[in-house]
Amino acid sequence: MSLVLIELGVIFLGLGLLGRLAARFGMSPVPLYLLGGLLFGNGGAIPLVGIEEFGVITSEIGVILLLLMLGLEYSARELVTGLKRSWLAGLMDLVLNFTPGAALAIILGWGFTGALVMGGVTYISSSGIVAKVLSDLGRLGNRETPVVLSVLVLEDLVMAVYLPILTATLAGLSFFGGLRAVGIALLVITLVLLVALRFGPQISRLIHSNDRENFLLKLIGAALFVAGVASALQVSAAVGAFLLGIAISGSTAHSAAKVLEPLRDLFAAMFFVLFGLNTDPRTIPPVLLLAVLLAIVTSLTKVATGVWAAKRVGIGLPGQLRAGAALIARGEFSIVIAGLAVASGAVNEKLAALATAYVLLLAVFGPIATRFVEPLTRPWVARQQRKPAPPVMP
Repeated sequence: MSLVLIELGVIFLGLGLLGRLAARFGMSPVPLYLLGGLLFGNGGAIPLVGIEEFGVITSEIGVILLLLMLGLEYSARELVTGLKRSWLAGLMDLVLNFTPGAALAIILGWGFTGALVMGGVTYISSSGIVAKVLSDLGRLGNRETPVVLSVLVLEDLVMAVYLPILTATLAGLSFFGGLRAVGIALLVITLVLLVALRFGPQISRLIHSNDRENFLLKLIGAALFVAGVASALQVSAAVGAFLLGIAISGSTAHSAAKVLEPLRDLFAAMFFVLFGLNTDPRTIPPVLLLAVLLAIVTSLTKVATGVWAAKRVGIGLPGQLRAGAALIARGEFSIVIAGLAVASGAVNEKLAALATAYVLLLAVFGPIATRFVEPLTRPWVARQQRKPAPPVMP
């Protein structure tokens, strides 16, 4: 017990220092958390022992809180509206960004399961990193920001369907067993959305409390209970938490986000560290070139997605490029997908190393590209402003 407490103390202190370092450079702490896990994990410089059970439980809670907080950002009505308005952009996003990862897995001989996992890893942008960068850069009020948020919302909706399919596949269910699991998942998702649309205010009142301690206990209890029930129904526990977040609306959702944020950050940090601990850093150099190539390809496909989606609503080229660059970052959910696959033991062991290197690259490059794409477009804007106005016909 003494050794476990010392190791946990070192981990939490280290996470705090890494987070401070990331904040100083204006970047997401996710890549540094992954690097910390690689340093102290299997094959690292100083392997830690004795914290496996604690790490597994806390990392699972971290995933649940990540998805719960994501669900709190949207109401069921907003999700339905966003789907109606931007489904075409979401479809293009799925095709352009799922395909590279899936194709690489097939080329490497990882089969259908590997392709399903890697497609998900390369598909979904990091909502947390994107939101933080846009806020830090003061772009939340820009014309292209609603386009970016619509794409992110649609990705979250796709995840609500994708994760149950992935869970069924990783469990090795038969075709009909997988079909049954997916059908149950879709039924549960549909029912929850309908309940959220009809009874959202009542659910919010049930959970809400003016007493902070009581509010937190009910919120965490509800999240873990719903996640457990979802898992028992072969729907991802994380999806269950996401759907609960959608059902909570109004001022209750705002208060819940404020109360949960420190806990989310703590447990999510443990999730990233555990993923790094379980990845042997010696397996990364052989796949580093593949990770770089994949990062380049999927950066371009994300930019193409943002440019196309912004152009459809009449936004100029600078805004189009800002929208595309904002979507480049991958992070927490790519690691969640890879973590589920690695924990199941149903995928090639190199997948964890490839996913880690890929996320490390884009979690760093995405914010940098978002920050500097605007200065790169300034000459174009200046040239447009210098162009003489077309003559007015009499």
